[in-house]
Amino acid sequence: MFDILFVMPPEQLAAFIAGGLVVNFAPGADAMFATACGIQGGPRVGAAAGFGAGVGVVWHVTLAALGVSALIALYPQALDAVRWLGAAYLLYLGWKAWQAGASGQGRGMPTAARAFRRGVLTNMLNPKPVLFVLAFLPQFVEPQVGPVWQQIVALGSIFAFTGTLVTMGYGALAGYVGQALGARMEIVNKVASVMFVGLAAKLVLDAGGE
Repeated sequence: MFDILFVMPPEQLAAFIAGGLVVNFAPGADAMFATACGIQGGPRVGAAAGFGAGVGVVWHVTLAALGVSALIALYPQALDAVRWLGAAYLLYLGWKAWQAGASGQGRGMPTAARAFRRGVLTNMLNPKPVLFVLAFLPQFVEPQVGPVWQQIVALGSIFAFTGTLVTMGYGALAGYVGQALGARMEIVNKVASVMFVGLAAKLVLDAGGE
């Protein structure tokens, strides 16, 4: 399947990778989520959150390849339902972070495995990647090169890979900052909580701008 990358015009593939990296480095919802997890749990937890968010991108790419994303985009009610679920989940994470307390060892304190699962779920419940994948990937698809779904999967895998590395970097870096502030763990947890709530608010407010 990935042999199709060698058939694509090199300049087109290079343009796709460059455009994808610009999107990856822009601090979006995934980077903010990984940053919040890193601040709260340390570099390993932040990196795990970023890895989970990257797996969530694979989910959206798969939906696009199957044509499901196009179907979902036709029904705003479906997107709104996913959006509200995502916002509710982020509010829950914010509440857990707020409850973690000064010790940092409360039930709201994430482990790497938990951060990974949260990263996957948070990305899957964000409807914006559905629309982004539909708008971005097809610009670099050439029907004469081969099956469209294979091109979407191949290009989407590259985008998910680079995005995962960048997001893990955001999370790990935030984790080192969080460790440096370890003596003020209660403040750190509150900051993480505010970031989660801010992400939830952004998810809901974005709906009004669409």
